[in-house]
Amino acid sequence: MTRLMIIVASIREGRIGLPIAQWVRGVAESDGRFDIDFADLKEIDLPLMDEPNHPRLRQYTKDHTKAWSERVDAADAFVFVQPEYNYSYAPGLKNALDYLHQEWRRKPVGTVSYGGISGGTRGVVALRPVQQALGLVPTGANVELAWAAQQLDDDGEFQPRESNERVLRTQFDEIVALDAALRPLRG
Repeated sequence: MTRLMIIVASIREGRIGLPIAQWVRGVAESDGRFDIDFADLKEIDLPLMDEPNHPRLRQYTKDHTKAWSERVDAADAFVFVQPEYNYSYAPGLKNALDYLHQEWRRKPVGTVSYGGISGGTRGVVALRPVQQALGLVPTGANVELAWAAQQLDDDGEFQPRESNERVLRTQFDEIVALDAALRPLRG
């Protein structure tokens, strides 16, 4: 079973990323191939990177970093539920990524992005160099939600389109296949 960490990247008040991520978690749970760790960066509340040593050394001095390292290290794969901010990605996600280095290496990552007309695509593209530097392996299938706020019902729950769920399930297939291929390399 693949240990999948779903990361809610937005930490803003009134964010729509949380109901979107809850939808992703529901689909992953119904899939049956995942042991899920739901990581809400707002709840985790990492301060701006405050470790004295480079993350590559894994010589962490802060309890919050040690706890984050253990969680990420335990994961086999990730789904980033991320908004697009100013043609880029959320600063909370960048901070969470920068805290660690080896823990991300040779693990698959899918994205569920949201924003205006681009559906968060530009934020995903902007994040690619960071993912590459950390050794994350992106899926080809990514869910891109244009005007995602329009898909929230009166209770604030995300109502996916059929195409959204189809792409998410394709992404999950890729994550499982990539995890199987990359697992021996993580050794």
